[in-house]
Amino acid sequence: MKYGIALVAGLMTAGILGTSAISDSHADKAVLAAVKARQSQMTLYAFNIGLLGGMAKGEIEYDATAASAAAGNLAALSKLDQSRLWPQGSDNAALGDETTEALPVIWSADSTIGQKAMEMSEAAVALEQAAGGGLDSLRGAIGPLGKSCGSCHETYRKAQN
Repeated sequence: MKYGIALVAGLMTAGILGTSAISDSHADKAVLAAVKARQSQMTLYAFNIGLLGGMAKGEIEYDATAASAAAGNLAALSKLDQSRLWPQGSDNAALGDETTEALPVIWSADSTIGQKAMEMSEAAVALEQAAGGGLDSLRGAIGPLGKSCGSCHETYRKAQN
């Protein structure tokens, strides 16, 4: 009987600890999934900006249809709900530089990340309206988008070497 009680108590303890470990593991998976999703979104931004920037610099022949599509992609991406992509503890101090370049300052009380995201979205919408209107129109609208992206990266992303 004594051994039976000890066995049951041991199994219960193992079950509780196992459940806790599974929960912790699940939380880690959720944070890593959020980081992967936001990095994927940033990759899509870069892919579309690369085409538009190449056109603006004259490295890629201007194509109104392609420019409009890329700018439309940027505007749509900027409007996605990102609230679940930035959980607390998904910064480079918590996860390491190999996982993310996001700095912990994003989550500080005085963070301006929301304002910067809104400015980027406004610049993307303006670019969407301008991109198909000719090369000069594209060139005039891509600068503000680049500036909004850069201002966020300067403040909230680990410096690039």
